Amino acid sequence: MNIKVLGPGCPKCQQTEKIVKEAVAEAGVDATVEKVTDMLKIAEFGVFGTPSVVVDGEVKSVGKIPSKQDVKNWIKK
Repeated sequence: MNIKVLGPGCPKCQQTEKIVKEAVAEAGVDATVEKVTDMLKIAEFGVFGTPSVVVDGEVKSVGKIPSKQDVKNWIKK
């Protein structure tokens, strides 16, 4: 599983990355969490708000910090 946290590095983006990593660890899933800060790469996903979360190529969240439970729901098998 590949999870991307899209954002330029603002506090909300950092918080989102922290929540995603905690949710992955707690859920015990095999996932790679990648931070994407390049605005051109972010735009390739068609999102215009950050932070955003992409799981296996599917945009799950745009422009808000997701809850840890939201992330767990997205990544459970």
